[in-house]
Amino acid sequence: MASFHIRSISLPSRPHPLIVNIEEQISKLKTSKSSSIGQKVAGLKRLYDSVDDFLQMPLSQQSLSHEQQSQSVEQALNVSLGLLDMCSTTKDFFSQMKECFQGLESSLRRTRGGESGLNEVDAYMVSRKKLNKVICKYLRNLKRQEKNCRTTFGDNSDVMNMINILKAAEEISLAVLESILSFISQSKAKSKLSGWSINLSSEGKVQPSEIEKIDAELLVLKSSIDINQVHNVLKGLEAMDSSLQEAVEELDCVYRKFVKTQVSLLNILNH
Repeated sequence: MASFHIRSISLPSRPHPLIVNIEEQISKLKTSKSSSIGQKVAGLKRLYDSVDDFLQMPLSQQSLSHEQQSQSVEQALNVSLGLLDMCSTTKDFFSQMKECFQGLESSLRRTRGGESGLNEVDAYMVSRKKLNKVICKYLRNLKRQEKNCRTTFGDNSDVMNMINILKAAEEISLAVLESILSFISQSKAKSKLSGWSINLSSEGKVQPSEIEKIDAELLVLKSSIDINQVHNVLKGLEAMDSSLQEAVEELDCVYRKFVKTQVSLLNILNH
């Protein structure tokens, strides 16, 4: 009797649909040309919902918990810790900026552009300048950390795809936080996100040059005290205060998602 040999055909494995979904979300965040910061942060929240689903999959936990992958998981955990710190620091910067605007707004309402109000304008400018220096220094640190984030897709290995997707999520998070900080510091540093449109609200309440507009109106107010000019400044300050509060709340949601990712990575590492 003739013997028959069955030859197996090795086909490239396809990425898990959830990995494909995460890649698509990352791509949207990178290439979006007109989204507001509110929409960008919302996209980051959706991304990390998917990342958490991905980390909860039995396949992910089984693959990443192997001893050979412990170093990659530890690296992802270290970056996760860094992202927590960045998100917390970014929230603090927004809160400090909010305090600057609120202090100036309160003073202008009391004085309606009197001499005392003008002194507060000077104090506000000094505080803003100091805060901008601190933020710019922090941005330089972010830039250095970005150099350590390199993402490469295309490996047919399921494990490598899993590791790469974590790196990609971390990279886009760094870019989003950097762009947010660039907004409040009015930094001219070029963002890695193409076509980044800096608005704080999805309704477009605050346009890219809104902070500069307020500063310009304050300079006009200093040169000529006018009740109408005070009204214009107060209107801009109210809009900015609302948008900064929205940003703080959105960043707080993102922070909680970073915490959830960190816990998932710790569980995998200690499995």
